[in-house]
Amino acid sequence: MTLGILKEPAGENRVALLPEGVAQFVKLGASVLVETDAGLNARARNGAYEDMGATLKDRKTVIQASDVLVMINGPADADLDLMKEGQVVLGMFNPLIDTALVKKMQSRGLTTFSLDTIPRITRAQSMDVLSSMATVAGYKAVIDAAHNLPYFFPMLMTAAGTIKPARVLVLGAGVAGLQAIATARKLGAIVNAFDVRSAVKEQVMSLGAKFVEVEGAMEDAAAGGYAVEQTDEFRKKQAQAIHDRAIESDVVIATAQIPGRRAPILLLKETVEMMHPASVIIDLAASTGGNCELTRDNEVVVHNQVRIIGKSNYPSDMPSDASKMYGNNVINFMKLMIDKEGNFSLNFGDEIVKGTCTVHQREVINERVKAALNA
Repeated sequence: MTLGILKEPAGENRVALLPEGVAQFVKLGASVLVETDAGLNARARNGAYEDMGATLKDRKTVIQASDVLVMINGPADADLDLMKEGQVVLGMFNPLIDTALVKKMQSRGLTTFSLDTIPRITRAQSMDVLSSMATVAGYKAVIDAAHNLPYFFPMLMTAAGTIKPARVLVLGAGVAGLQAIATARKLGAIVNAFDVRSAVKEQVMSLGAKFVEVEGAMEDAAAGGYAVEQTDEFRKKQAQAIHDRAIESDVVIATAQIPGRRAPILLLKETVEMMHPASVIIDLAASTGGNCELTRDNEVVVHNQVRIIGKSNYPSDMPSDASKMYGNNVINFMKLMIDKEGNFSLNFGDEIVKGTCTVHQREVINERVKAALNA
């Protein structure tokens, strides 16, 4: 088996596999091709890949000579044109939203695995790229907020007087939200957190934050730990509770998302206009519309002296550790499909393999993606 690693598009600093990851695939019996300069933005030099047994090639050669291609972002049309039928492609393709890419991959006869659809079961935790990247995003979002806030995060008692601690509201207590809570608390902030899933209350409180409870939330065990759509009555209660906490906060970290759907609007324009001047909103759901009504993806909006930062790709700002985590997820996933001789072997009898596969032999395999295409 020949494994290919490509350089990510402009603006993306991560790489799918660092040199130490290459070494693990070489030990498994695979040949590894790496596009020249693929890892430079993640502080991985070309020579480091060669030292670990990889061969450097140009992009076209890597694509055409590889049995399995590993990437982070979806391939461009020019890349798809170079791929051959039956080639295996792994990455984060957001297939529930980017159905156009799914159709292109299907028409090319590729076998694709979208790592952002790995089933959220205990056995797959070491392969869960969403959790890995959300950990990075939650941490970096708080650091960015602290950088933009004109106040200290911790309480300080000095000869010049006492400085009150910053107040932080975290919307959504998934992996990104929990990491944001932990980081904000370590910096000394007072933290409130909201989530429609009552099951996360204990986790929130264990990190030292106060859980904002709103009665009447709908929960679905089949949602794999994600939030689900709520009733109109609950949304009204939710809106009031969030409004009340937001206008008291210096920082709001918004992380709430629903797979395959637009992110729920949790912060209205009216709420933003009542927040303290110089407050900061970090919206991690910007790529799916944002939790704030005023969010614009990849932009900073200043409204009534409140800074709204719409950014969904914080992992690219921490490319070394983010790439390491992503690569480890890839390695753990690929081990399910590499035999003792180092050959690639599909096993759809494994629920993780089948649940992560998007298309195979020109058929859509993932049931949720099928539903998205039909919709």
